[in-house]
Amino acid sequence: MYFKSCEGKTIALALAEAVAENKDYLSEIDGLIGDGDHGANMNKGFTMFASRVGGGDLDLADALKLLSRTLMGDIGGSMGPLYGTLFIEMSKKTRGLDNIGTEVFAQALEAALTGVKTIGGAQVGDKTLIDCLEPAVLAFRGSVDNGGDFHGALENMKAAAVAGRDSTEDMVAKVGRSSRLGERSRGVMDAGAASCCVLLCAMANAIEGVLSD
Repeated sequence: MYFKSCEGKTIALALAEAVAENKDYLSEIDGLIGDGDHGANMNKGFTMFASRVGGGDLDLADALKLLSRTLMGDIGGSMGPLYGTLFIEMSKKTRGLDNIGTEVFAQALEAALTGVKTIGGAQVGDKTLIDCLEPAVLAFRGSVDNGGDFHGALENMKAAAVAGRDSTEDMVAKVGRSSRLGERSRGVMDAGAASCCVLLCAMANAIEGVLSD
């Protein structure tokens, strides 16, 4: 199974739509232990991206590159560089390809994870988006290595993303502004993990809609 790289515009715009639908939810979570602007900032960046796409076709690499540049330049805070890095690393791994299969997509996810961990310095257990991203990437890779098809790997990725997001509720923040709260950060989901889950699930759903045998 695979999807055509020319579906990149559709996939990337699905991310923007998902962020817009969840902007209030993300800001509400962020407001419990943060500034309360995470959803608004995310939506600002993704809305700008959607407005810059235009009417032409974009393959996956070019769509993700444009999204990365927009987030890095316009979203502000820590999320711009983190998500910008995530998408540019995925762009690099898919450039020049007409079809994206499970192995290529697994490599793109792994490159994204490495890039985000490198610039952010967070690990699983620090109460950040890594607690969502890393289990999701590992779940997809595990499915591929075990001979699973694209659909099954994406479903496993989504389930792991949700579980990773939810796991942050019981964590004490060790990285970022909320780390200053210590034990007071426990009992609240991390907003970055929540937005990462929104993006991963939206990407998976969009890809599932364009898969070919």
